[in-house]
Order: sequence, then structure tokens, then C-alpha cells
Amino acid sequence: MAAVLRLSPLCGRGFRPTFFSKSWAAGPLVASKKTQQPPVHMASQIHMSPSYLAGSKAASRHWTSERILSITLLGLFPAAYIYPGAVMDFSLAAAVTLHGHWGLGEIVTDYVHGEIKMKLAKIGLHVLSAVTFAGLCYFNYHDVGICKAVAVVWSL
Repeated sequence: MAAVLRLSPLCGRGFRPTFFSKSWAAGPLVASKKTQQPPVHMASQIHMSPSYLAGSKAASRHWTSERILSITLLGLFPAAYIYPGAVMDFSLAAAVTLHGHWGLGEIVTDYVHGEIKMKLAKIGLHVLSAVTFAGLCYFNYHDVGICKAVAVVWSL
């Protein structure tokens, strides 16, 4: 205890005894104040979000929307089996297309680099999603629909 009292004037000047630090065995008897090193900027190596999303809550809301859609799909599939019909067919077409669009959009964002390539990939993704939704709606309107088609496949 006497050592603590003798070292207490040193603690106010940027020194602290070892037993007040996090690890007793690794630190010296008296540790000096740490100096801050300048931050290293490596922005050219990090894939950053677009500047229009900086500081906004758009990413958080998008993530929340994805989770809500995923949970909705978990309930929509059994409901479609129990209550097949046109409303359920078109709901499934919209939800599955949106879920696939968002998932493939994340893949494009992660793996496609370069401004021109990114624009082409996003245009291709929008075309693919539009064709998918139109195809599912055509199937629902002119054929048996998604719910009955799945029931026919399961009955085989």
C-alpha cells in the first residue's frame, strides 16, 4: 500500500503502476503515456459505399426490409400451400422476384468493380428482375399458377 501512495504523484503526470494496467505480467513496472500515431489512409484499397449513402440510414432500412421480406416469405410459402389462389400466386411472384433482386444486387455490389462494369451489371440485374416478374405473372395469368404448379410437382 505504501508503494501505491508513493507512486500516486507520478500517476497524475502520465505514469501509472503496473497493477493498474490490464496485464500485470506483460507491462513494465511504470508505463509511460502512449503516443498516438497518425492514421493510415488506405481508401484506394477499400471498396467504399457511394457518397450519396454516407451519413444516411438507407443501408439500415434496406437491411431491415430484406429481413422483413425473408420472414414474410417464411409465412407466405405455407399460406400458399394451404390457400392457393390468384392473390397468393401474384404475392409469391412479387416477393420471390424482389428477394432474388436484392440478393443478386448484393452479389453485384460485392464482386463487380469499376464504374462502367457496375452500371452494366445493375442494368442487367434490373432487366433480369423485370423479365422474371413478367414471366411469373404470365405463368400465373395464362397457366395454372405457382401454387398449383408446385402441388402438381409434389404429387408426382
